[in-house]
Amino acid sequence: MKNLVMIIVGLMLTSCSEIMIAGGVGSAVVSQSPAVKAYNGVDVLTIGRTDKSIKQHAYERIKNETQKLKPNE
Repeated sequence: MKNLVMIIVGLMLTSCSEIMIAGGVGSAVVSQSPAVKAYNGVDVLTIGRTDKSIKQHAYERIKNETQKLKPNE
């Protein structure tokens, strides 16, 4: 209850009307932008199916492609 009061007071004092507090371990601030919402939705679906985020897929793909380009040592 104390945490909820602190969050509400913090939002009122900073007058941030464009943020949303999402519950979880601590609190995360999430943007209200439609593009961010769409990305996050697709990312959740990707994690659900593959156990990896979009960023992790991209990182691994780039890493594999750069290893292919390196000459054999």
